[in-house]
Amino acid sequence: MSSLPDLPGVLSPQQVQATADAIVELQQPSGKIPWFPGGHADPWNHVECAMALVVAGRRDEACRAYDWLSSTQLEDGSWFSYYLDDGIEDPRRDTNVSTYVAVGAWHHWKVTGDVGFLEELFPMVDRAIAFALRLQQPGGEVLWSLEPEDLRPADYALLTGSSSVLLSLRCAVGIAEVLGIERPEWYVAAVRLAEAIAWREDSAFADKSRWAMDWYYPVLGGALVGDRAVARIDERWDQFVMSGFGVRCVSTNEWVTASETAECVIALDAIGRRDEARRLMTWVQYLREADGSYWTGCVHPEEIHFPGGEKTSYTAGAMILAWDALSDTSPAAGMFRGVGLPAVAVDEPSLDLDPD
Repeated sequence: MSSLPDLPGVLSPQQVQATADAIVELQQPSGKIPWFPGGHADPWNHVECAMALVVAGRRDEACRAYDWLSSTQLEDGSWFSYYLDDGIEDPRRDTNVSTYVAVGAWHHWKVTGDVGFLEELFPMVDRAIAFALRLQQPGGEVLWSLEPEDLRPADYALLTGSSSVLLSLRCAVGIAEVLGIERPEWYVAAVRLAEAIAWREDSAFADKSRWAMDWYYPVLGGALVGDRAVARIDERWDQFVMSGFGVRCVSTNEWVTASETAECVIALDAIGRRDEARRLMTWVQYLREADGSYWTGCVHPEEIHFPGGEKTSYTAGAMILAWDALSDTSPAAGMFRGVGLPAVAVDEPSLDLDPD
């Protein structure tokens, strides 16, 4: 795809295509995209790879990825958390994992303009969103999963997961509007969830604050915008960013992960911090191999790849999406900035939604 722009110091068009090739090499005839050869697949990262493929012009492969999702969706609208070639690795039904198909469907439509394909995907999106909203609590947060043993709702919500569900809800609202389908309850649910994330983080969600995703995902999902989003990023920048290398997976370890770095790049782009975003993107390219694949992470100062020997499809996908955001290549490049999506950030908490 020779029309891809160069992003000097980050990725060239040829490198983007090589990274897309690395994902395609992992895709199976069913359309499933595992993390690495012989590894498991999960629907969230599978969708991220499909999004990256369509950005890189691999439309057929992206469509096959959605075919696999359609063939594996469960009756309640969910998916299992992890799939192996010969069965299910983890039968937990995760709300975040299950709803991300809405983000993929919206993104695919933005890139291709294919309304017919969006119509084909809508029943799958509709069921997935319905599954998650059955687990939304009075305070707005969404419980993270159903227990695999008895399908009992989990006891708590996760900030990163709910922030991702929020983005999925916003994309689902956008899809419904494009197709002329009325789903006003989705927007209401999104506003309630955004409020919980923005104003009741300490009481509504389990404490996972040492993980980088809990740091930037409220920004990435759209619950925090403007000054509050900037303040959140600045507050813990030094805890999570290793200068010259990238973003720590957890604040307590010197372990940089490439996918978290790429997602942080997208979050920075969403709040207008493009110089910092580009710098991060440049730093993390030391985890790139000549064939376009990416190591999952690296432990410092030993400079040991961790987990050992693991180069992952979802990391490659995240890199392509970060490159797209910085280069404004595809019509979906501004998605994480909220372009075309409903705004749901709440300026102040409302008493009537207080869970107490």
